Amino acid sequence: MAQAQNQELTERFIQFYRNYYRDAIGQLAQKYPNEQRSLYIDYDDLYRFDPDLAEDFLNQPDQLREYAEEALRLYDLPADVKLGKAHVRLRNIDRAVDIRSIRVHDDHIGKLIAVSGIVRKATDVRPKITEAAFECQRCGTMTYIPQSDGNFQEPHECQGCERQGPFRVNFDQSEFIDSQKIRVQESPEGLRGGETPQAIDIDLEDDITGRVTAGDHVTVTGVLHIEQQKSGQEKSAIFDLYMDGMSITVEDEEFEDMEITDEDKQQIIEISNRENIYEDMVASVAPAIYGYDEEKMAMILQLFSGVTKHLPDGSRIRGDLHMLLIGDPGTGKSQMLSYIQNIAPRSVYTSGKGSSSAGLTAAAVRDDFGDGQQWTLEAGALVLADKGIAAVDELDKMRPEDRSAMHEALEQQKISISKAGINATLKSRCSLLGAANPKYGRFDQYEPIGEQIDLEPALISRFDLIFTVTDQPDPEHDGKLADHILKTNYAGELNTQRTHVPTSKFTEEEVNSVTEEVAPEIDAELLRKYIAFSKRNCYPTMTEEAKAAIREFYVDLRAKGADEDAPVPVTARKLEALVRLAEASARVRLSDEVSEEDATRVIEIVRSCLQDIGVDPETGQFDADVVETGTSKSQRDRIKTLKQLISEIEEEFEEGAPVDEVLDRADEIGMGRDKAEGEIEKLRRKGEVYEPKTDHLRTT
Repeated sequence: MAQAQNQELTERFIQFYRNYYRDAIGQLAQKYPNEQRSLYIDYDDLYRFDPDLAEDFLNQPDQLREYAEEALRLYDLPADVKLGKAHVRLRNIDRAVDIRSIRVHDDHIGKLIAVSGIVRKATDVRPKITEAAFECQRCGTMTYIPQSDGNFQEPHECQGCERQGPFRVNFDQSEFIDSQKIRVQESPEGLRGGETPQAIDIDLEDDITGRVTAGDHVTVTGVLHIEQQKSGQEKSAIFDLYMDGMSITVEDEEFEDMEITDEDKQQIIEISNRENIYEDMVASVAPAIYGYDEEKMAMILQLFSGVTKHLPDGSRIRGDLHMLLIGDPGTGKSQMLSYIQNIAPRSVYTSGKGSSSAGLTAAAVRDDFGDGQQWTLEAGALVLADKGIAAVDELDKMRPEDRSAMHEALEQQKISISKAGINATLKSRCSLLGAANPKYGRFDQYEPIGEQIDLEPALISRFDLIFTVTDQPDPEHDGKLADHILKTNYAGELNTQRTHVPTSKFTEEEVNSVTEEVAPEIDAELLRKYIAFSKRNCYPTMTEEAKAAIREFYVDLRAKGADEDAPVPVTARKLEALVRLAEASARVRLSDEVSEEDATRVIEIVRSCLQDIGVDPETGQFDADVVETGTSKSQRDRIKTLKQLISEIEEEFEEGAPVDEVLDRADEIGMGRDKAEGEIEKLRRKGEVYEPKTDHLRTT
């Protein structure tokens, strides 16, 4: 009876192949076994052919896969072609399950399910034995024993001489298959409010191994199984979940989890046509924080980001914007970062003190993942934020060697790792939003800003926009800020009291009218969808007017550095930043072209940033070196003059140049004693001058 049923199922599959996959099987027959070893079936096709068969495949995948593969072997092919070990792999099934909602009582065990996420770890591809051939050392008889996933099975006695060995595994006669284990973790865009991402281990075999690496976004279709945990010889009552992968697809699509309905689309298009869309966008970012309109506008542009360009020669120009907020304590930087992390469709948040270079980029880890101790690659925060935004708070509290790991990720948008014999390059196409405090905790308005930023110039110069957030007492501004904070807290109090106290005297209308004042203009969930929709569908191009406006601003600014003595005002990096910002500004309106208005808007933002940070306080001129190298041109000139002065004076005195004499002459040439003293101290620290005798200097 059972045999007849099996035969009937095999016949159904043969019929299905004839109707739907005649060409695909012909192709497989030509390429088997070296180029292709699997026939991929689309679930929709199987369902259209026979809904019951499709349903059975989901509920009894192991048995039905056997019949499907048997049908493939029996399928009428040219005489010399045999598809002896070809696989049948089902994909695009309609049973997608979140990793965190896999449950035993939902009857997932033994069924075919699909999970999506990001590959956190992947082992190397290793051979796994499926049938071991044991050769008796006494009589040479071969015993063949199939091997399952558990422990290695050995024969009890030889079938020839009936003795208990000894046996040797004959590798030539044994059968092996490629195997790999990967760990898939939930995608960051699916998580809300700091939930810990959950993961599942997946076993892959044969031709689907070696296709993915740490950091790839994948959808895996496979059969869910459980296995008992062990510690040494002891067996535990707790079981682990794992999957046998049937098919795996690398998703390179943006935000594949974002469901945007037709109703959402309509709302998005309505918002994009508003007159004051930019003001509404700004009002939707961290409404609980008063002011900072320019910073909020820049954050919105960062969320939309410019267009990534791929040139015909294969090179790539990044479209992602990097932004840094440096400011006094208590100015709401961290809160803005957290808010951005909430409205970004894909984001990862990390804080400087708790992040190491391996945790940010990638790590080569040696552990028991896979069988036995082996090195695996583990993706870090910047890799997990691929195609999204990475918010890094307390950037200044990180160790310098950890920060240096970010350089390549920011500019080249990839992370190279060479550790423990693993040479790999992972993608990190993300925008970085950083926050830091000044060197001494608070800005000193009399010191040049370049000296107060305790970050390496090489890192700072990679940021497209750098904002300084200072906290200056100002009665009018402070009054507005106090009103705003009190209003926000009052709204929170009313809302909480109405929720927790049944006898609250406030009506729902009262609560709503107060909370409305501090509510975002565009709902956060809709804004996430708006950003995802725009990034998916808008690829604006520059109009001639926009190009002319940006060119004029850049050339005019550079012209100020044309004199021999003048500093270089800005570098070409700023020009690229302007282009990216202008594209992002067009994307906010869902526009396909960058208008002159977009160019003007971003020029103002860049000018105000440069005014804050790119100006040499001594000369009042724009000086790119303040940020790019950490020393302004006037400082460099002063150092040169001072060194020259010291070497001239030391020739007049036997014991070196007396410090007082140096300071006096520096004063005469208009340098000022205080400045000269500060520069001498710096030269001493760098080892460019030394003291042969107290209060006497010599140059090295």
